Amino acid sequence: MLSPFLRCTAFAGFDRIASGELRHVAMKAKQAFDAHPERAVRVFDDGNGQTIELPMELPAADFLRVLTLPMTQAAEVAAPRKPGRPKLGVVAREVTLLPRHWDWLAAQPGGASVALRKLVEDARKVSAESDHRRASQETAYRFMLAMMGDATGFEETARALFAADMGRFELCIQAWPDDVRDHVTLLATDAFLH
Repeated sequence: MLSPFLRCTAFAGFDRIASGELRHVAMKAKQAFDAHPERAVRVFDDGNGQTIELPMELPAADFLRVLTLPMTQAAEVAAPRKPGRPKLGVVAREVTLLPRHWDWLAAQPGGASVALRKLVEDARKVSAESDHRRASQETAYRFMLAMMGDATGFEETARALFAADMGRFELCIQAWPDDVRDHVTLLATDAFLH
């Protein structure tokens, strides 16, 4: 379910037509599509670089209704409360460990769940910077692939991105269309952290 407040960017061909919240960007994308239906119009989620599929071919009134539908349905369909700790968003999932791991977890203060949560939080703190760098690389890569995947030198650009070689990356994207180059540079900002 898409949030109308999702940060995104729309392109018509290689030209950026709008950036901001989905509710505004989608309308600009729709206008661009209606003006030039032969031109590819794409909307990208700025948080993960993935394409957001929107039914551009619909009439404007129906398009608006589709954009607001998820929000309306979410408000109308209130899910019944389930047992557990809903404020924490606790979700039960399966974890496979060896018997010695389960023995160790069971011996920890608070039991296995508390011990696992502490281990995960500690690991998140230790790897936060590398996780953030990797997420930025993957976001930029998804956008690059969608926009420039067929471009000469794309593979070299991707290697530079994942090697965190900013100089080589900037050199590789130098000939790309201005708006695409600017946007991929923005998405890759944290990809070069050390």
